Amino acid sequence: MLGMSANSVSYNEQGSVESGVDAAQENSSIPGGFSSGGAAFSLFSADCKKNEDLKEMLESNKESLKLEAMKRIVGLIAKGKNASELFPAVVKNVASKNIELKKLVYVYLVRYAEEQQDLALLSISTFQRALKDPNQLIRASALRVLSSIRVPIIVPIMMLAIKEAATDLSPYVRKTAAHAIQKLYSLDPDQKEHLIEVIEKLLKDKSTLVAGSVVMAFEEVCPDRIDLIHKNYRKLCNLLVDVEEWGQVVIIHMLTRYARTQFVSPWREDAMFDENNEKAFYDSEEERKVEQTRPYIMDPDHRLLLRNTKPLLQSRNSQVVMAVSQLYWHLAPKHELSIITKSLVRLLRSHREVQYVVLQNIATMSIQRKGMFEPFMKSFYVRSTDATHIKTLKLEILTNLANEANISTILREFQTYVKSQDKAFAAATIQAIGRCATNISEVTDTCLNGLVLLLSNRDETVVAESVVVIKKLLQTQPSQHSDIIKHMAKLFDNITVPMARASILWLMGEYCEHVPKIAPDVLRKMAKTFTNEEDIVKLQIVNLAAKLYLTNSKQTKLLTQYILNLGKYDQNYDIRDRTRFIRQLIVPNEKSGALSKYARRILMAPKPAPVLQSAFKDRDRFQLGTLSHTLNSQASGYLELSDWPAVAPDQSVRNVEVVEPVKEAGAPALRKSKTAKSNEKFYSDSEEEEEEEEEGSSSEGSSSSSSEESVSESESEENSDDSNKSSSSQSEKSSSESDSEKKKKTLKNKKLQQQKPDSKDRKQKNGNAVKVESRSESESGSESSSSESSSESGSELDSDSDSGTDQKKNTKPKPVQSKPFIKQVEKKEVSLLDLDDFSPVPVTTPKSSILSPNLLSDLQGLLISPTTSALQASSPVFVPETSHELLHRMTGKGLSAQYRFTRQPCIYGNSMVSLQLTLRKITNQSIKNTHITKNTPNKTQNTQSSNAIERLEPQASVTVSMGVDFNDSTQAANFQLCTKEDEFSVSIQPAVGELLLPITMSEADFTKEQGKLMGMNESSATITMTPENVSSQSVNRKVVSVANIGVIPSSQENIYRFAGKTVSSGSLVLVSVALKDPDAVITINTEKTVIGSMLLRQFKTALTNSGP
Repeated sequence: MLGMSANSVSYNEQGSVESGVDAAQENSSIPGGFSSGGAAFSLFSADCKKNEDLKEMLESNKESLKLEAMKRIVGLIAKGKNASELFPAVVKNVASKNIELKKLVYVYLVRYAEEQQDLALLSISTFQRALKDPNQLIRASALRVLSSIRVPIIVPIMMLAIKEAATDLSPYVRKTAAHAIQKLYSLDPDQKEHLIEVIEKLLKDKSTLVAGSVVMAFEEVCPDRIDLIHKNYRKLCNLLVDVEEWGQVVIIHMLTRYARTQFVSPWREDAMFDENNEKAFYDSEEERKVEQTRPYIMDPDHRLLLRNTKPLLQSRNSQVVMAVSQLYWHLAPKHELSIITKSLVRLLRSHREVQYVVLQNIATMSIQRKGMFEPFMKSFYVRSTDATHIKTLKLEILTNLANEANISTILREFQTYVKSQDKAFAAATIQAIGRCATNISEVTDTCLNGLVLLLSNRDETVVAESVVVIKKLLQTQPSQHSDIIKHMAKLFDNITVPMARASILWLMGEYCEHVPKIAPDVLRKMAKTFTNEEDIVKLQIVNLAAKLYLTNSKQTKLLTQYILNLGKYDQNYDIRDRTRFIRQLIVPNEKSGALSKYARRILMAPKPAPVLQSAFKDRDRFQLGTLSHTLNSQASGYLELSDWPAVAPDQSVRNVEVVEPVKEAGAPALRKSKTAKSNEKFYSDSEEEEEEEEEGSSSEGSSSSSSEESVSESESEENSDDSNKSSSSQSEKSSSESDSEKKKKTLKNKKLQQQKPDSKDRKQKNGNAVKVESRSESESGSESSSSESSSESGSELDSDSDSGTDQKKNTKPKPVQSKPFIKQVEKKEVSLLDLDDFSPVPVTTPKSSILSPNLLSDLQGLLISPTTSALQASSPVFVPETSHELLHRMTGKGLSAQYRFTRQPCIYGNSMVSLQLTLRKITNQSIKNTHITKNTPNKTQNTQSSNAIERLEPQASVTVSMGVDFNDSTQAANFQLCTKEDEFSVSIQPAVGELLLPITMSEADFTKEQGKLMGMNESSATITMTPENVSSQSVNRKVVSVANIGVIPSSQENIYRFAGKTVSSGSLVLVSVALKDPDAVITINTEKTVIGSMLLRQFKTALTNSGP
């Protein structure tokens, strides 16, 4: 019924059903009318007088009263009220001669015909007469009412009515007939064969109004009859743009299934893709035999479907965009998938329900193809207003997108998410951190340390989830993390969540040999509280006792017997069974069999480390965009996509015989001009056709409806030319070209191909030089349209990404692109899909050591924050003399190293923190060729140092300078200190205050910049200061000792201001301390919220301590 409401607007000249509903709603609100007693009616539905009045009005002789009554009744239906008791009075007016009254009666009958079948049957003859009514809306309404009476006895009457309506002159009536087919099939499935005949006839209909409805009927009645689609395939592809939105969805899903059965897979390595591959239609049989031995070339009908659905990515209907996206995912070559990325990201601005479905599909896609969505990572950052299920899906996608280049950015996001008030989301974030640690070995240790810190969190849910994830991570490398197991044992008494307690006990038992002193003590504590523990904890206590009995029986023998006796009489039968089994297994006696000999091998067998996988890993077995994919289980009516055929079926089945129309006088001249225009670009090795389409669709980009109209117009013109070359299935326009003209074109094109020079331009995939030349000669169009088409073709060339500047930084430039072409690509295309916040994420990639040095140096100049240009850097107020140990003399075999932060600008780069490294040789032997190298696995930081020290004499020391790019993070920078004989792995852990540089500004500028960094960018705390810290000198000294920031002059006596910027990104960090005796308010404003919160913690500690 969706089609009726969507398309009946076209027939307003004869009056519409909807106008009756609107009028009824308006009239129902008239004072003194039906709605005056609305409150009592809605509460009790027992206002008999009103119904009596309506019955009297319906039985009166005046048409105006009847019409007024029907408007009010339809108004009641629109408001959800029950008007079924008026059915007898309404049915009497079904034969009225007043068209407006009859339409309203039909609206009422459609609603209640199924409930009052006996009374509706009395009016069958009236409906049959109405099927011959001259008004198309009356005919359609009569058929709709007739199909709503679900009584098997009238099936023959309905069948006859549907067949007659299928041949009606009005497309609206034919559309209604297509809707009635589905109703009749559900009522009597035995009519399938007769209904298929009607569907076959309606599929040949050329009206866009009918197309969507008949394909829906096809999907319901006979989805396996692919042979009905063959002759109509090209027509449906070309009509697709003009079909109403919900019809487009149905047709696209049907064509996706059809294409998977008729075309060969385009995912082969030897595939060749040419947008204008229409030569096959003119080849002889001999040429085709030769073609079979060549590599795969895409079928022209396959390309037709992809080309005609592409403009629908700009549709305002989110379901249409999703349908086209799934079509491209299942049918398009891998290198063309990037064009759907922007459209899907655009849908994330829609309603919560739409976001949920789109994010589920993106989550499935991102597992197989990370590169598609990596440039738009910012779009998947969680917002505070998102619902929990939306947050979880975004978290899933971010985890899927994580790689070595962006993991530091993602982990910083996760640090914020863990602090969320939404406990379920915080727990999911911890699981995501565990997955990142498993997938990317470089950050495993960092993630483990972070999770251990979370064990001291106040929230039990966070602690419990952290323990479970740590347990899984420790299974990968347990011998290296005995300290973590000891730390968890110490926290055991404070953890109350059963799953977390059970996980710690399992770790103790599994790796009891690594903690031989702690495990027995934990078992002793557990023996005391055994009876009060949850069942899952009791099972792990029994396991721990059994494992300790086998490895350390001297200390734990009595404890184990005590616990086994407690378990023997437990209320839970699982625990009783486990206890009996363990006793027989580990304590040998006369009754125990041979199994006890293998007790140690059974209980202490090495367990495989768990694999942390995405919940969406196996969802790709369902077609994207379907209910089954959303639910992750097969829904009723789901049709599976078939595998690609090994050999393509005969494509001639889609050819249609065309009857040539009579030629008109002015036709030849027009046709020649079109032919001349198409010949210039037909063999130019470029995607000219697609550019022509895009010129129509992307001229403004501000209104989706206008862009769709322009696309459809240009499509119809281009397709009328295309179809002559691609098939004989097109009618009217395509058939107007004579055979002689086709032969001339073919000869001319072959000559053009032979005359093409063997130059570098020939090697280019899209022939840029030829394209520019033909454009300048044949089309003197505007600059905007040419640049748009150039950028469009540029985006088509890209294999894994859309045309985005930062995406080009991540991938190597392709050799097929020439310099003039790159200049054209850089012009921005005006399109509905180009949105401001869709710019790719430049956070980590430019600073990653994966990039080449030349590209890295070019990018570093682009990353200076715009706010820093007006602010001047200043010298440090305070330089700490404290040195930190980098390498101990015992570990370094007589070589010791210390470092300190100089708080000066780094000579190796603007984004690096400057350090001073002091090397000292303790032993009596000299060291040669001492130098620093990057740690290869860790690519998140960049380090630079002075030249190698050729020789370091005994008892001598050398000081060298060094620069480290910490990426505004307190994560340790790992590198190697190398000598001629040895290599020592060392790391530098920066204090958060050393990641800043001091700047100077006026008080007015400080206030102005502070106003820009409010809300989420502001962190504040109130502290009580000791008397000796209240003076201005003390406050200044304490603050600048913690962080490398400058002092800003303040006109207010009790307010102290400080300013700095982060070294790497140049983000402002503004600090103010307001004294209010005896308290003080510390406020930090910065975009780097993690740095702000860490600084706030350190300032609180410094200002509350009474020391120097």
